[in-house]
Amino acid sequence: MMSEADLHSIVYSKNVVEFVTVANEFCGLIEKVNRIPVDQNMKNLQKVMPLLYLKAALLPKTEKRLDEQMEKYVSELDYNVLQQRWLEALGEYDSYYEVFDPEIQFGEEMVTASISESLLDIYQDLKDFLTAYSLGDEEIMNDALYDCVYHFEDFWGQRLVNVLRPVHKLITDGVEFSAGGGNSDEDEIKPGKGSPEWLDRFWGTSSGEEEKDV
Repeated sequence: MMSEADLHSIVYSKNVVEFVTVANEFCGLIEKVNRIPVDQNMKNLQKVMPLLYLKAALLPKTEKRLDEQMEKYVSELDYNVLQQRWLEALGEYDSYYEVFDPEIQFGEEMVTASISESLLDIYQDLKDFLTAYSLGDEEIMNDALYDCVYHFEDFWGQRLVNVLRPVHKLITDGVEFSAGGGNSDEDEIKPGKGSPEWLDRFWGTSSGEEEKDV
């Protein structure tokens, strides 16, 4: 069994803290579906999803500490409300043909998938993890991390890879969405919004003074 020192070093390790930061960015974008214009939100997701996959792939493996199952914080109602908002925002562009489905493997059958459902499937696992992690109890944080890594390998990691393809296609094709979304200025990514410096550099929002110090 891990010692208390080992437990602390894992849940507060650099890779875990950076994953938490990126996962929080992703969840924030999903929750702002009605506050950011759809095209801008999709461009933000295009940037954050590859980074989310990278940070998840770098997460350390750990062992379960508690006998109880982790509590689920995203209710079915929460999921359905956000999924419906994304469905309305994306309109006719929500559906896409999936080229890989784990249940079918490498067969020739085409599968229709939903961008809104894929995004919310990822969101649900990440939001449950973030909420448990924010409690500050290191055993709960550890077990939330264990579940998150397991679900990444078994479920939402593949979802993320799959949905990035249609997101990329919609952006590069310059699709104009009928749903306007919110005010782009309100949630535009800007320097000095409290993000870590490395994340500001990723977004390209470092202030001039920060760039001089790097």
